[in-house]
Amino acid sequence: MWSMREVRGETTGRRFGRRPPPEAGPAGWATAGLVVLFLALALLSLLIGTGNSSPARAWDYLLGDPAARADSQLRLALLDVRLPRTVAAVLVGVCLGTSGCLLQAATRNPLAETGLLGVNSGAAFAVVLGLTYFGAASSAALLVWALVGGAAASAVVLLLAASGRAAGSPLRLVLAGSALGATFHGLTAYVLLGTRSTFDTYRYWTIGSLAGVDLADLLPLLPLAAVGLLVALGCARPLSALGLGDDSARSLGHHPGRIRLVVAGAVSLLVGCAVAVAGPIAFLGLLAPYAARAVAGARTAVQLALSALVAADVMLLADILARVVIRPWETPVSVLLAFVGGPLLIWIARSARLSTAGASA
Repeated sequence: MWSMREVRGETTGRRFGRRPPPEAGPAGWATAGLVVLFLALALLSLLIGTGNSSPARAWDYLLGDPAARADSQLRLALLDVRLPRTVAAVLVGVCLGTSGCLLQAATRNPLAETGLLGVNSGAAFAVVLGLTYFGAASSAALLVWALVGGAAASAVVLLLAASGRAAGSPLRLVLAGSALGATFHGLTAYVLLGTRSTFDTYRYWTIGSLAGVDLADLLPLLPLAAVGLLVALGCARPLSALGLGDDSARSLGHHPGRIRLVVAGAVSLLVGCAVAVAGPIAFLGLLAPYAARAVAGARTAVQLALSALVAADVMLLADILARVVIRPWETPVSVLLAFVGGPLLIWIARSARLSTAGASA
């Protein structure tokens, strides 16, 4: 039983707009746990590598031990190899997680994947062109070609989706992206058939890996990714209205076609940055939003934050495992994600089918 003073205080607080502090819900606890996991994985990414530098020596270097700081080989391993890979894993994870959440919210399709807009295929085709006809051999050159190809593919998809009566509809976006992706895939195969030397370099790039990433190559991509993330944050409220249906969104003053076109532009920018760094990475843009939606519910802004955190954690974990699974060699990150993402995708499909069957029964 509450005392009269407590009841009077509660009533007064409501009258003057003061509410008791909200308790941490599942989304708050999940966010805190993901942040702690992110910090732990980022630290492990700096401590663990394929070389001879032990985690204990790396830890001493981070703590400022003079003997460890004097080791030039250890400094090279941490600052020139592991630090760029850690930054790259976070960048790729955040971009793919956010873009997957945006795409699923805009199309109202929980199985929508970031490769639907043809960005991956456009980037791959541009890399093949750069390798074959323009002598692009360095990682920086391949990064530029991949980014330009992804941006060009997204621009064509946006132009196709913006034309006609159903401008900006999710079906038109998906159809345009799928058609353009198939076209780029065929052109890529045609070019590779006549150039065997290009195929070797392209095969290494398209398999998806963070090995050999240079921090200087990542810095120009950070502003582009920041722009994409800001646009994604600005789309959170319109996407929440769009989740109620196009008619309800229009009644609230939003334009569904424009929202989807803006979202498609942000997704293209984010996916282009991720593909330029690590090549085409599958499953991550599908699984991270699914996990975030299970915790956040229908709150789009919380979904975006959780999707970015989940994807960043998964990429960091996959990159750490890639260094130690078959040491001293390295496993491509995309292979590990495929081993994890394939069974999870089957489980998701089976869970959806079982829940539907149970509901219908």
